[in-house]
Parts: sequence; structure tokens; C-alpha cells
Amino acid sequence: MKLQRKNMLRASALGALVVSGALVLTACGSDDNTKAADGSTKASAPAAGDVKCDDAKGKLLASGSSAQKNAVDLWVKAYMAACPGVEVNYKSSSSGEGIVAFNQGTVGFAGSDSALKPEAVEESKKICTGGQGINLPMVGGPIALGFNVAGVDKLNLDAATIANIFNDKIKKWDDEAIKKLNPGVTLPSTAIQHFHRSEDSGTTENLGKYLKATAGDAWPYEAAKKWPAPGGLGASGSAGVATQVKQVDGAIGYFELSYASAQGIKTVDLNTGAAAPVKASSETASKAIAAAKVAGTGNDLALKLDYATKAEGAYPIVLVTYEIVCDKGNKAETLPTVKSFLNYTASDAGQKVLSENGYAPIPAEINTKVREAINSLS
Repeated sequence: MKLQRKNMLRASALGALVVSGALVLTACGSDDNTKAADGSTKASAPAAGDVKCDDAKGKLLASGSSAQKNAVDLWVKAYMAACPGVEVNYKSSSSGEGIVAFNQGTVGFAGSDSALKPEAVEESKKICTGGQGINLPMVGGPIALGFNVAGVDKLNLDAATIANIFNDKIKKWDDEAIKKLNPGVTLPSTAIQHFHRSEDSGTTENLGKYLKATAGDAWPYEAAKKWPAPGGLGASGSAGVATQVKQVDGAIGYFELSYASAQGIKTVDLNTGAAAPVKASSETASKAIAAAKVAGTGNDLALKLDYATKAEGAYPIVLVTYEIVCDKGNKAETLPTVKSFLNYTASDAGQKVLSENGYAPIPAEINTKVREAINSLS
């Protein structure tokens, strides 16, 4: 869905950043997933004074996670308005491609929906002279399971049933396992069409971590960026998966919540073992992310999430998007801009933009450490 041009012009005239209410983690610059689940829109207007340009200058290139594309867009609009002459260009591709670009030295930072693997850290030492790549958590949010089943408006699923659907073991929507979780719901015998990401994806990896932690023998695969299970159909990016679910009766797929909100796609409520099934929302995702622990050392702030939580109101299929930077050995010509831009995204104002628009901001205790790490970059 597109924000009306009139609204965009008004936002520009007021110096405001006009955004909307759903978790806006998107895969394509042409996707505008900025409509809230209730159909409303919101306007966040971070003051120019909240952005400290410092010695930022020139062009900063970055790439990676499609999940954070629109989140970065929100920040870039505010930042570039406050810092004339500075250009921040974020290319949405995938977490894997972003890490490759980072380790090739072609970008100032990369976005990734999962922390650097040890081999990627080792490779980064070739680019980060005297240092290495570190993970700075910046954006959080839920991965929704969107479904399109004619006549069905509400659907509860648990981890084992989700696994068996995506593992090609449950093939019809009126399967007994699904009926048991949805008493009183008339489920058709429609064939299930399950869609997954066709390219390496941090979103895939995070869904895999949830299923590995909770689905038992129903999900025998290790979590990885590449889709591991047989059957199903691949689509490019979260945008591609959402489009297929929107168009195909009997479809189910996974993507960031913004796609469901923007396109009117219904989402699964998770039976986690809590007293009631949990809806996907920024609030329920925030509750899950707030329990995360820092697993990295020093200024590496990789997080360990509890995908198996049964806490009331906590939605456990979440992702945290990291900005990948060198702790030492950053390029002198882009370091001031990297620090200036990331200081804004991690600031109270930057994180407030997220919380006001359906994202799950990084918990304050962790975010304080993120700011300290940014300021120490050299």
C-alpha cells in the first residue's frame, strides 16, 4: 500500500517523518508496508536536533537484511533531512548477501537477522584491520505466519503442527491435528500450499530456531538461512511470500508482521503452552525480546532469545536485526558517518520512532550497551 503523495509532501513540508503503524520489516524498496492493522496511520516527527551529524559527510553504503529495509528507510529520511550533504544508501538484499558485502569491504555496515557465525567473524578480520565484525542489535519484531483459507478468519496452531505443515506431513486444512486446535471452527478440505523464502534468509533461520526449540521430532532440521524442508514453494523475499499467500487459497507462509498488516493477510495465533494463544504484535514480540540475554562478549552484543518461552502474552517467533560493523579498523572516510547514523538509530528518538510505529524496539538495558559500543568504534 502506498502512502498518498499528498501526505508525503505534507510530511516533507513539516519536516516530519510520516510513517505508519505496522511492524515495517520489508524486503523491497517498492513495498510500502506502512498501514496499521486497524487501518490507521501515525506520524512520528523526530526533531532535527535529535540527530547529531558530527563529522558525517559524503555517501555511506550499506546493505543486507530485507527485514529491516523500511526501518532503515524511516531513519534515513530523518537523518538525511537533518544532515544536508550526507547520503545514506541501504540496499535491501538478504542477511547473507549483506554479510558477504561487509566482508568484501564494499559497505560501511551490513544488516543481518542473525548474528555473525564464527567463520564470518574470522573472515571479517581481513577487512577490520586490527579488529573484527561485531553485532549491534537495532530492530526487533515478530515473524508472522500468514494464512489464506476461505471461510476461516481465526486460526490457532502449535509448534508441532506448524512443523508438520511446513515439513509436508499435514496436507489438508481439515487435518485432525488442526481441527483439535480449533474447536468450533469449520475447516475446509482445501489442500495446504506452504510457501518459504527461496533465497538465504535470516527470517527463515529465526523461524527454524523457533521450530527446533519447540516442535520436537516434528522438525529434525538445524536452523539455517537456507530453507531445509522438502515440499512447498519458494518465493523471493518476504514480499514474494506474502504475495503468494495473499493470492492463493489454502496458502500459509512466514514473513514480518508488516506484510500481513499492509495486505490484510490473517495471521496465526500461537499455542505456546500459555493460558491463551498469543497473537503476533509488536507488544507481544517486545515481551519475548525483553527476556533476551547478551551472548556476545565485549562490544559484540549478539543476543540469545528464548524461542520456547511459555510466558503469558509473549510471542516467541521473533527476530532481532543486527547492524554489523568493525569494532576496529573501520574505513576512515566513512567511520564518522557510520557512528553518527547508528548513534541516531540507537538513540531514544530513533528507537521511539520504532515503538510508535509497530516495531519492537531493543530493550533499554541492551540498547545502552549498543550506544557504548557505537561510540567506541574506531
